[in-house]
Amino acid sequence: MIDLTRNEEQLKRTIERAKEKNIIIPTFQQMKNPQLIPEVIKEKLKNIGLWDINPYNLFRITWKNEPRKFGGLFGGVNFLELPSELTGVPARIVGLVGKWFPTGAHKVGATFGCLVPRLITGQFDPTFHKAVWPSTGNYCRGGAYNAELLSCESIAILPEGMSRERFEWLSKVAGEVIATFGTESNVKEIFDKSWELRKTRDNVVVFNQFEEFGNYLWHYEVTGQAMEEVFHQISDSKDKLAGVVLTTGSAGTIACGDYLKKVFPTSKIAAGEALQCPTLLENGFGAHRIEGIGDKHVPWIHNIKNTDMVVAVDDNNTMGLIRLFNEPIGQRYLSKKGVPRGVIEQLPLLGISSVANLIMAIKFAKYYELTRQDIVFTVFTDSMELYQSRLKELEEQFGPYNDQQAELDYHRNILALTIDYLKELTYYDRKRIHNLKYFTWIEQQGKEIAELNAQWYDYDRYWETIPQKAQKIDELIAEFNKKTGLLDVI
Repeated sequence: MIDLTRNEEQLKRTIERAKEKNIIIPTFQQMKNPQLIPEVIKEKLKNIGLWDINPYNLFRITWKNEPRKFGGLFGGVNFLELPSELTGVPARIVGLVGKWFPTGAHKVGATFGCLVPRLITGQFDPTFHKAVWPSTGNYCRGGAYNAELLSCESIAILPEGMSRERFEWLSKVAGEVIATFGTESNVKEIFDKSWELRKTRDNVVVFNQFEEFGNYLWHYEVTGQAMEEVFHQISDSKDKLAGVVLTTGSAGTIACGDYLKKVFPTSKIAAGEALQCPTLLENGFGAHRIEGIGDKHVPWIHNIKNTDMVVAVDDNNTMGLIRLFNEPIGQRYLSKKGVPRGVIEQLPLLGISSVANLIMAIKFAKYYELTRQDIVFTVFTDSMELYQSRLKELEEQFGPYNDQQAELDYHRNILALTIDYLKELTYYDRKRIHNLKYFTWIEQQGKEIAELNAQWYDYDRYWETIPQKAQKIDELIAEFNKKTGLLDVI
């Protein structure tokens, strides 16, 4: 699942490239606890921008970056708790904030988890290979960014219907950008393009986030422990962690729920998708506008057997709320409804899929009739900084925002949310969804049926093997850094 077999010849070339390009790699422990980062690197970061293409920014792959665009160091986990005046439910809804990662989204963590193990074992040779990042959004941005920091060439693949901001940024960072047919739900098309590259080029390594357990591992270790830390920070003895709710996308981020269930056994995991493409809920299909979540298949790395609920989110609710949260008239209306000014000012921290996660959390809280002692976690994956063109498109489509529309969006898209289009999963509901992996991963992508069965029938051994890799990877990173000798000379 995470292969740490070494290729010594290629590893030697990788170490030499790292020496040449001044590349030092952080460990999982340092990403979880940046206080472990050497002081000399922290001094370097004081003169580096958050998005700069600089190898030292590898050490900013953490939830604990100081929320500054330039020169920031580290503090606590970046999170935002949304009050009942906004959500309409008594439960406490808390989202980790992804804006303060390099590239403005947390996917740099997932791509680190996929690429770095290949580098430190010599499986990926930056003097020869190109890293291919198939994605419906931020993953290929994070992959291209990390590839640049690690002196690797990259190819980004994403649907042509994604936001203009994504393509403009990638054109400056990725070595090659390939646009495939469709929008968020057209995942098979990016898979097909990846296979085409494998067959026509002898130097590509495809990092498919939907099957890469490095994606799962990073979120299990880093995101899961960040949520645990926030819970202890904001709770008292009467509070409980009700669960984690996340639109699945690649199903990497939802791995944090597997970690939290180990710590809080009564907590639940809810997986979300767009109502317009209800694959998990109804074995369905379609197209939608919630950028960054892929559909029409079940990701290989999704631990379905540990998932308690599926929630479908209407993309009309989502698109209505991004206007309410970001238009001045919408913000003014929220202020009238008693939402604190400090919260309103931070609502642009929620991008489109972040708003979908919020909607999920509200539906989850209503279904389980959660109280003020219940805390629900989610992730605000990226911010509206990456989607300004979508706000302009909505204005062109529906006209200027006004007070009546703000009132309508608040009541229809928050207060009127119901517990429709969700399902609490039985054992056989989970098995049904798990079995959907067969059609994508066995028939189309060449996986082994024995491994599919192991995910279900050899559950404990299969899924518990993955987190055990983190310590070994850290040991290999430390060995790699020692061989470069860079920590001794900076």
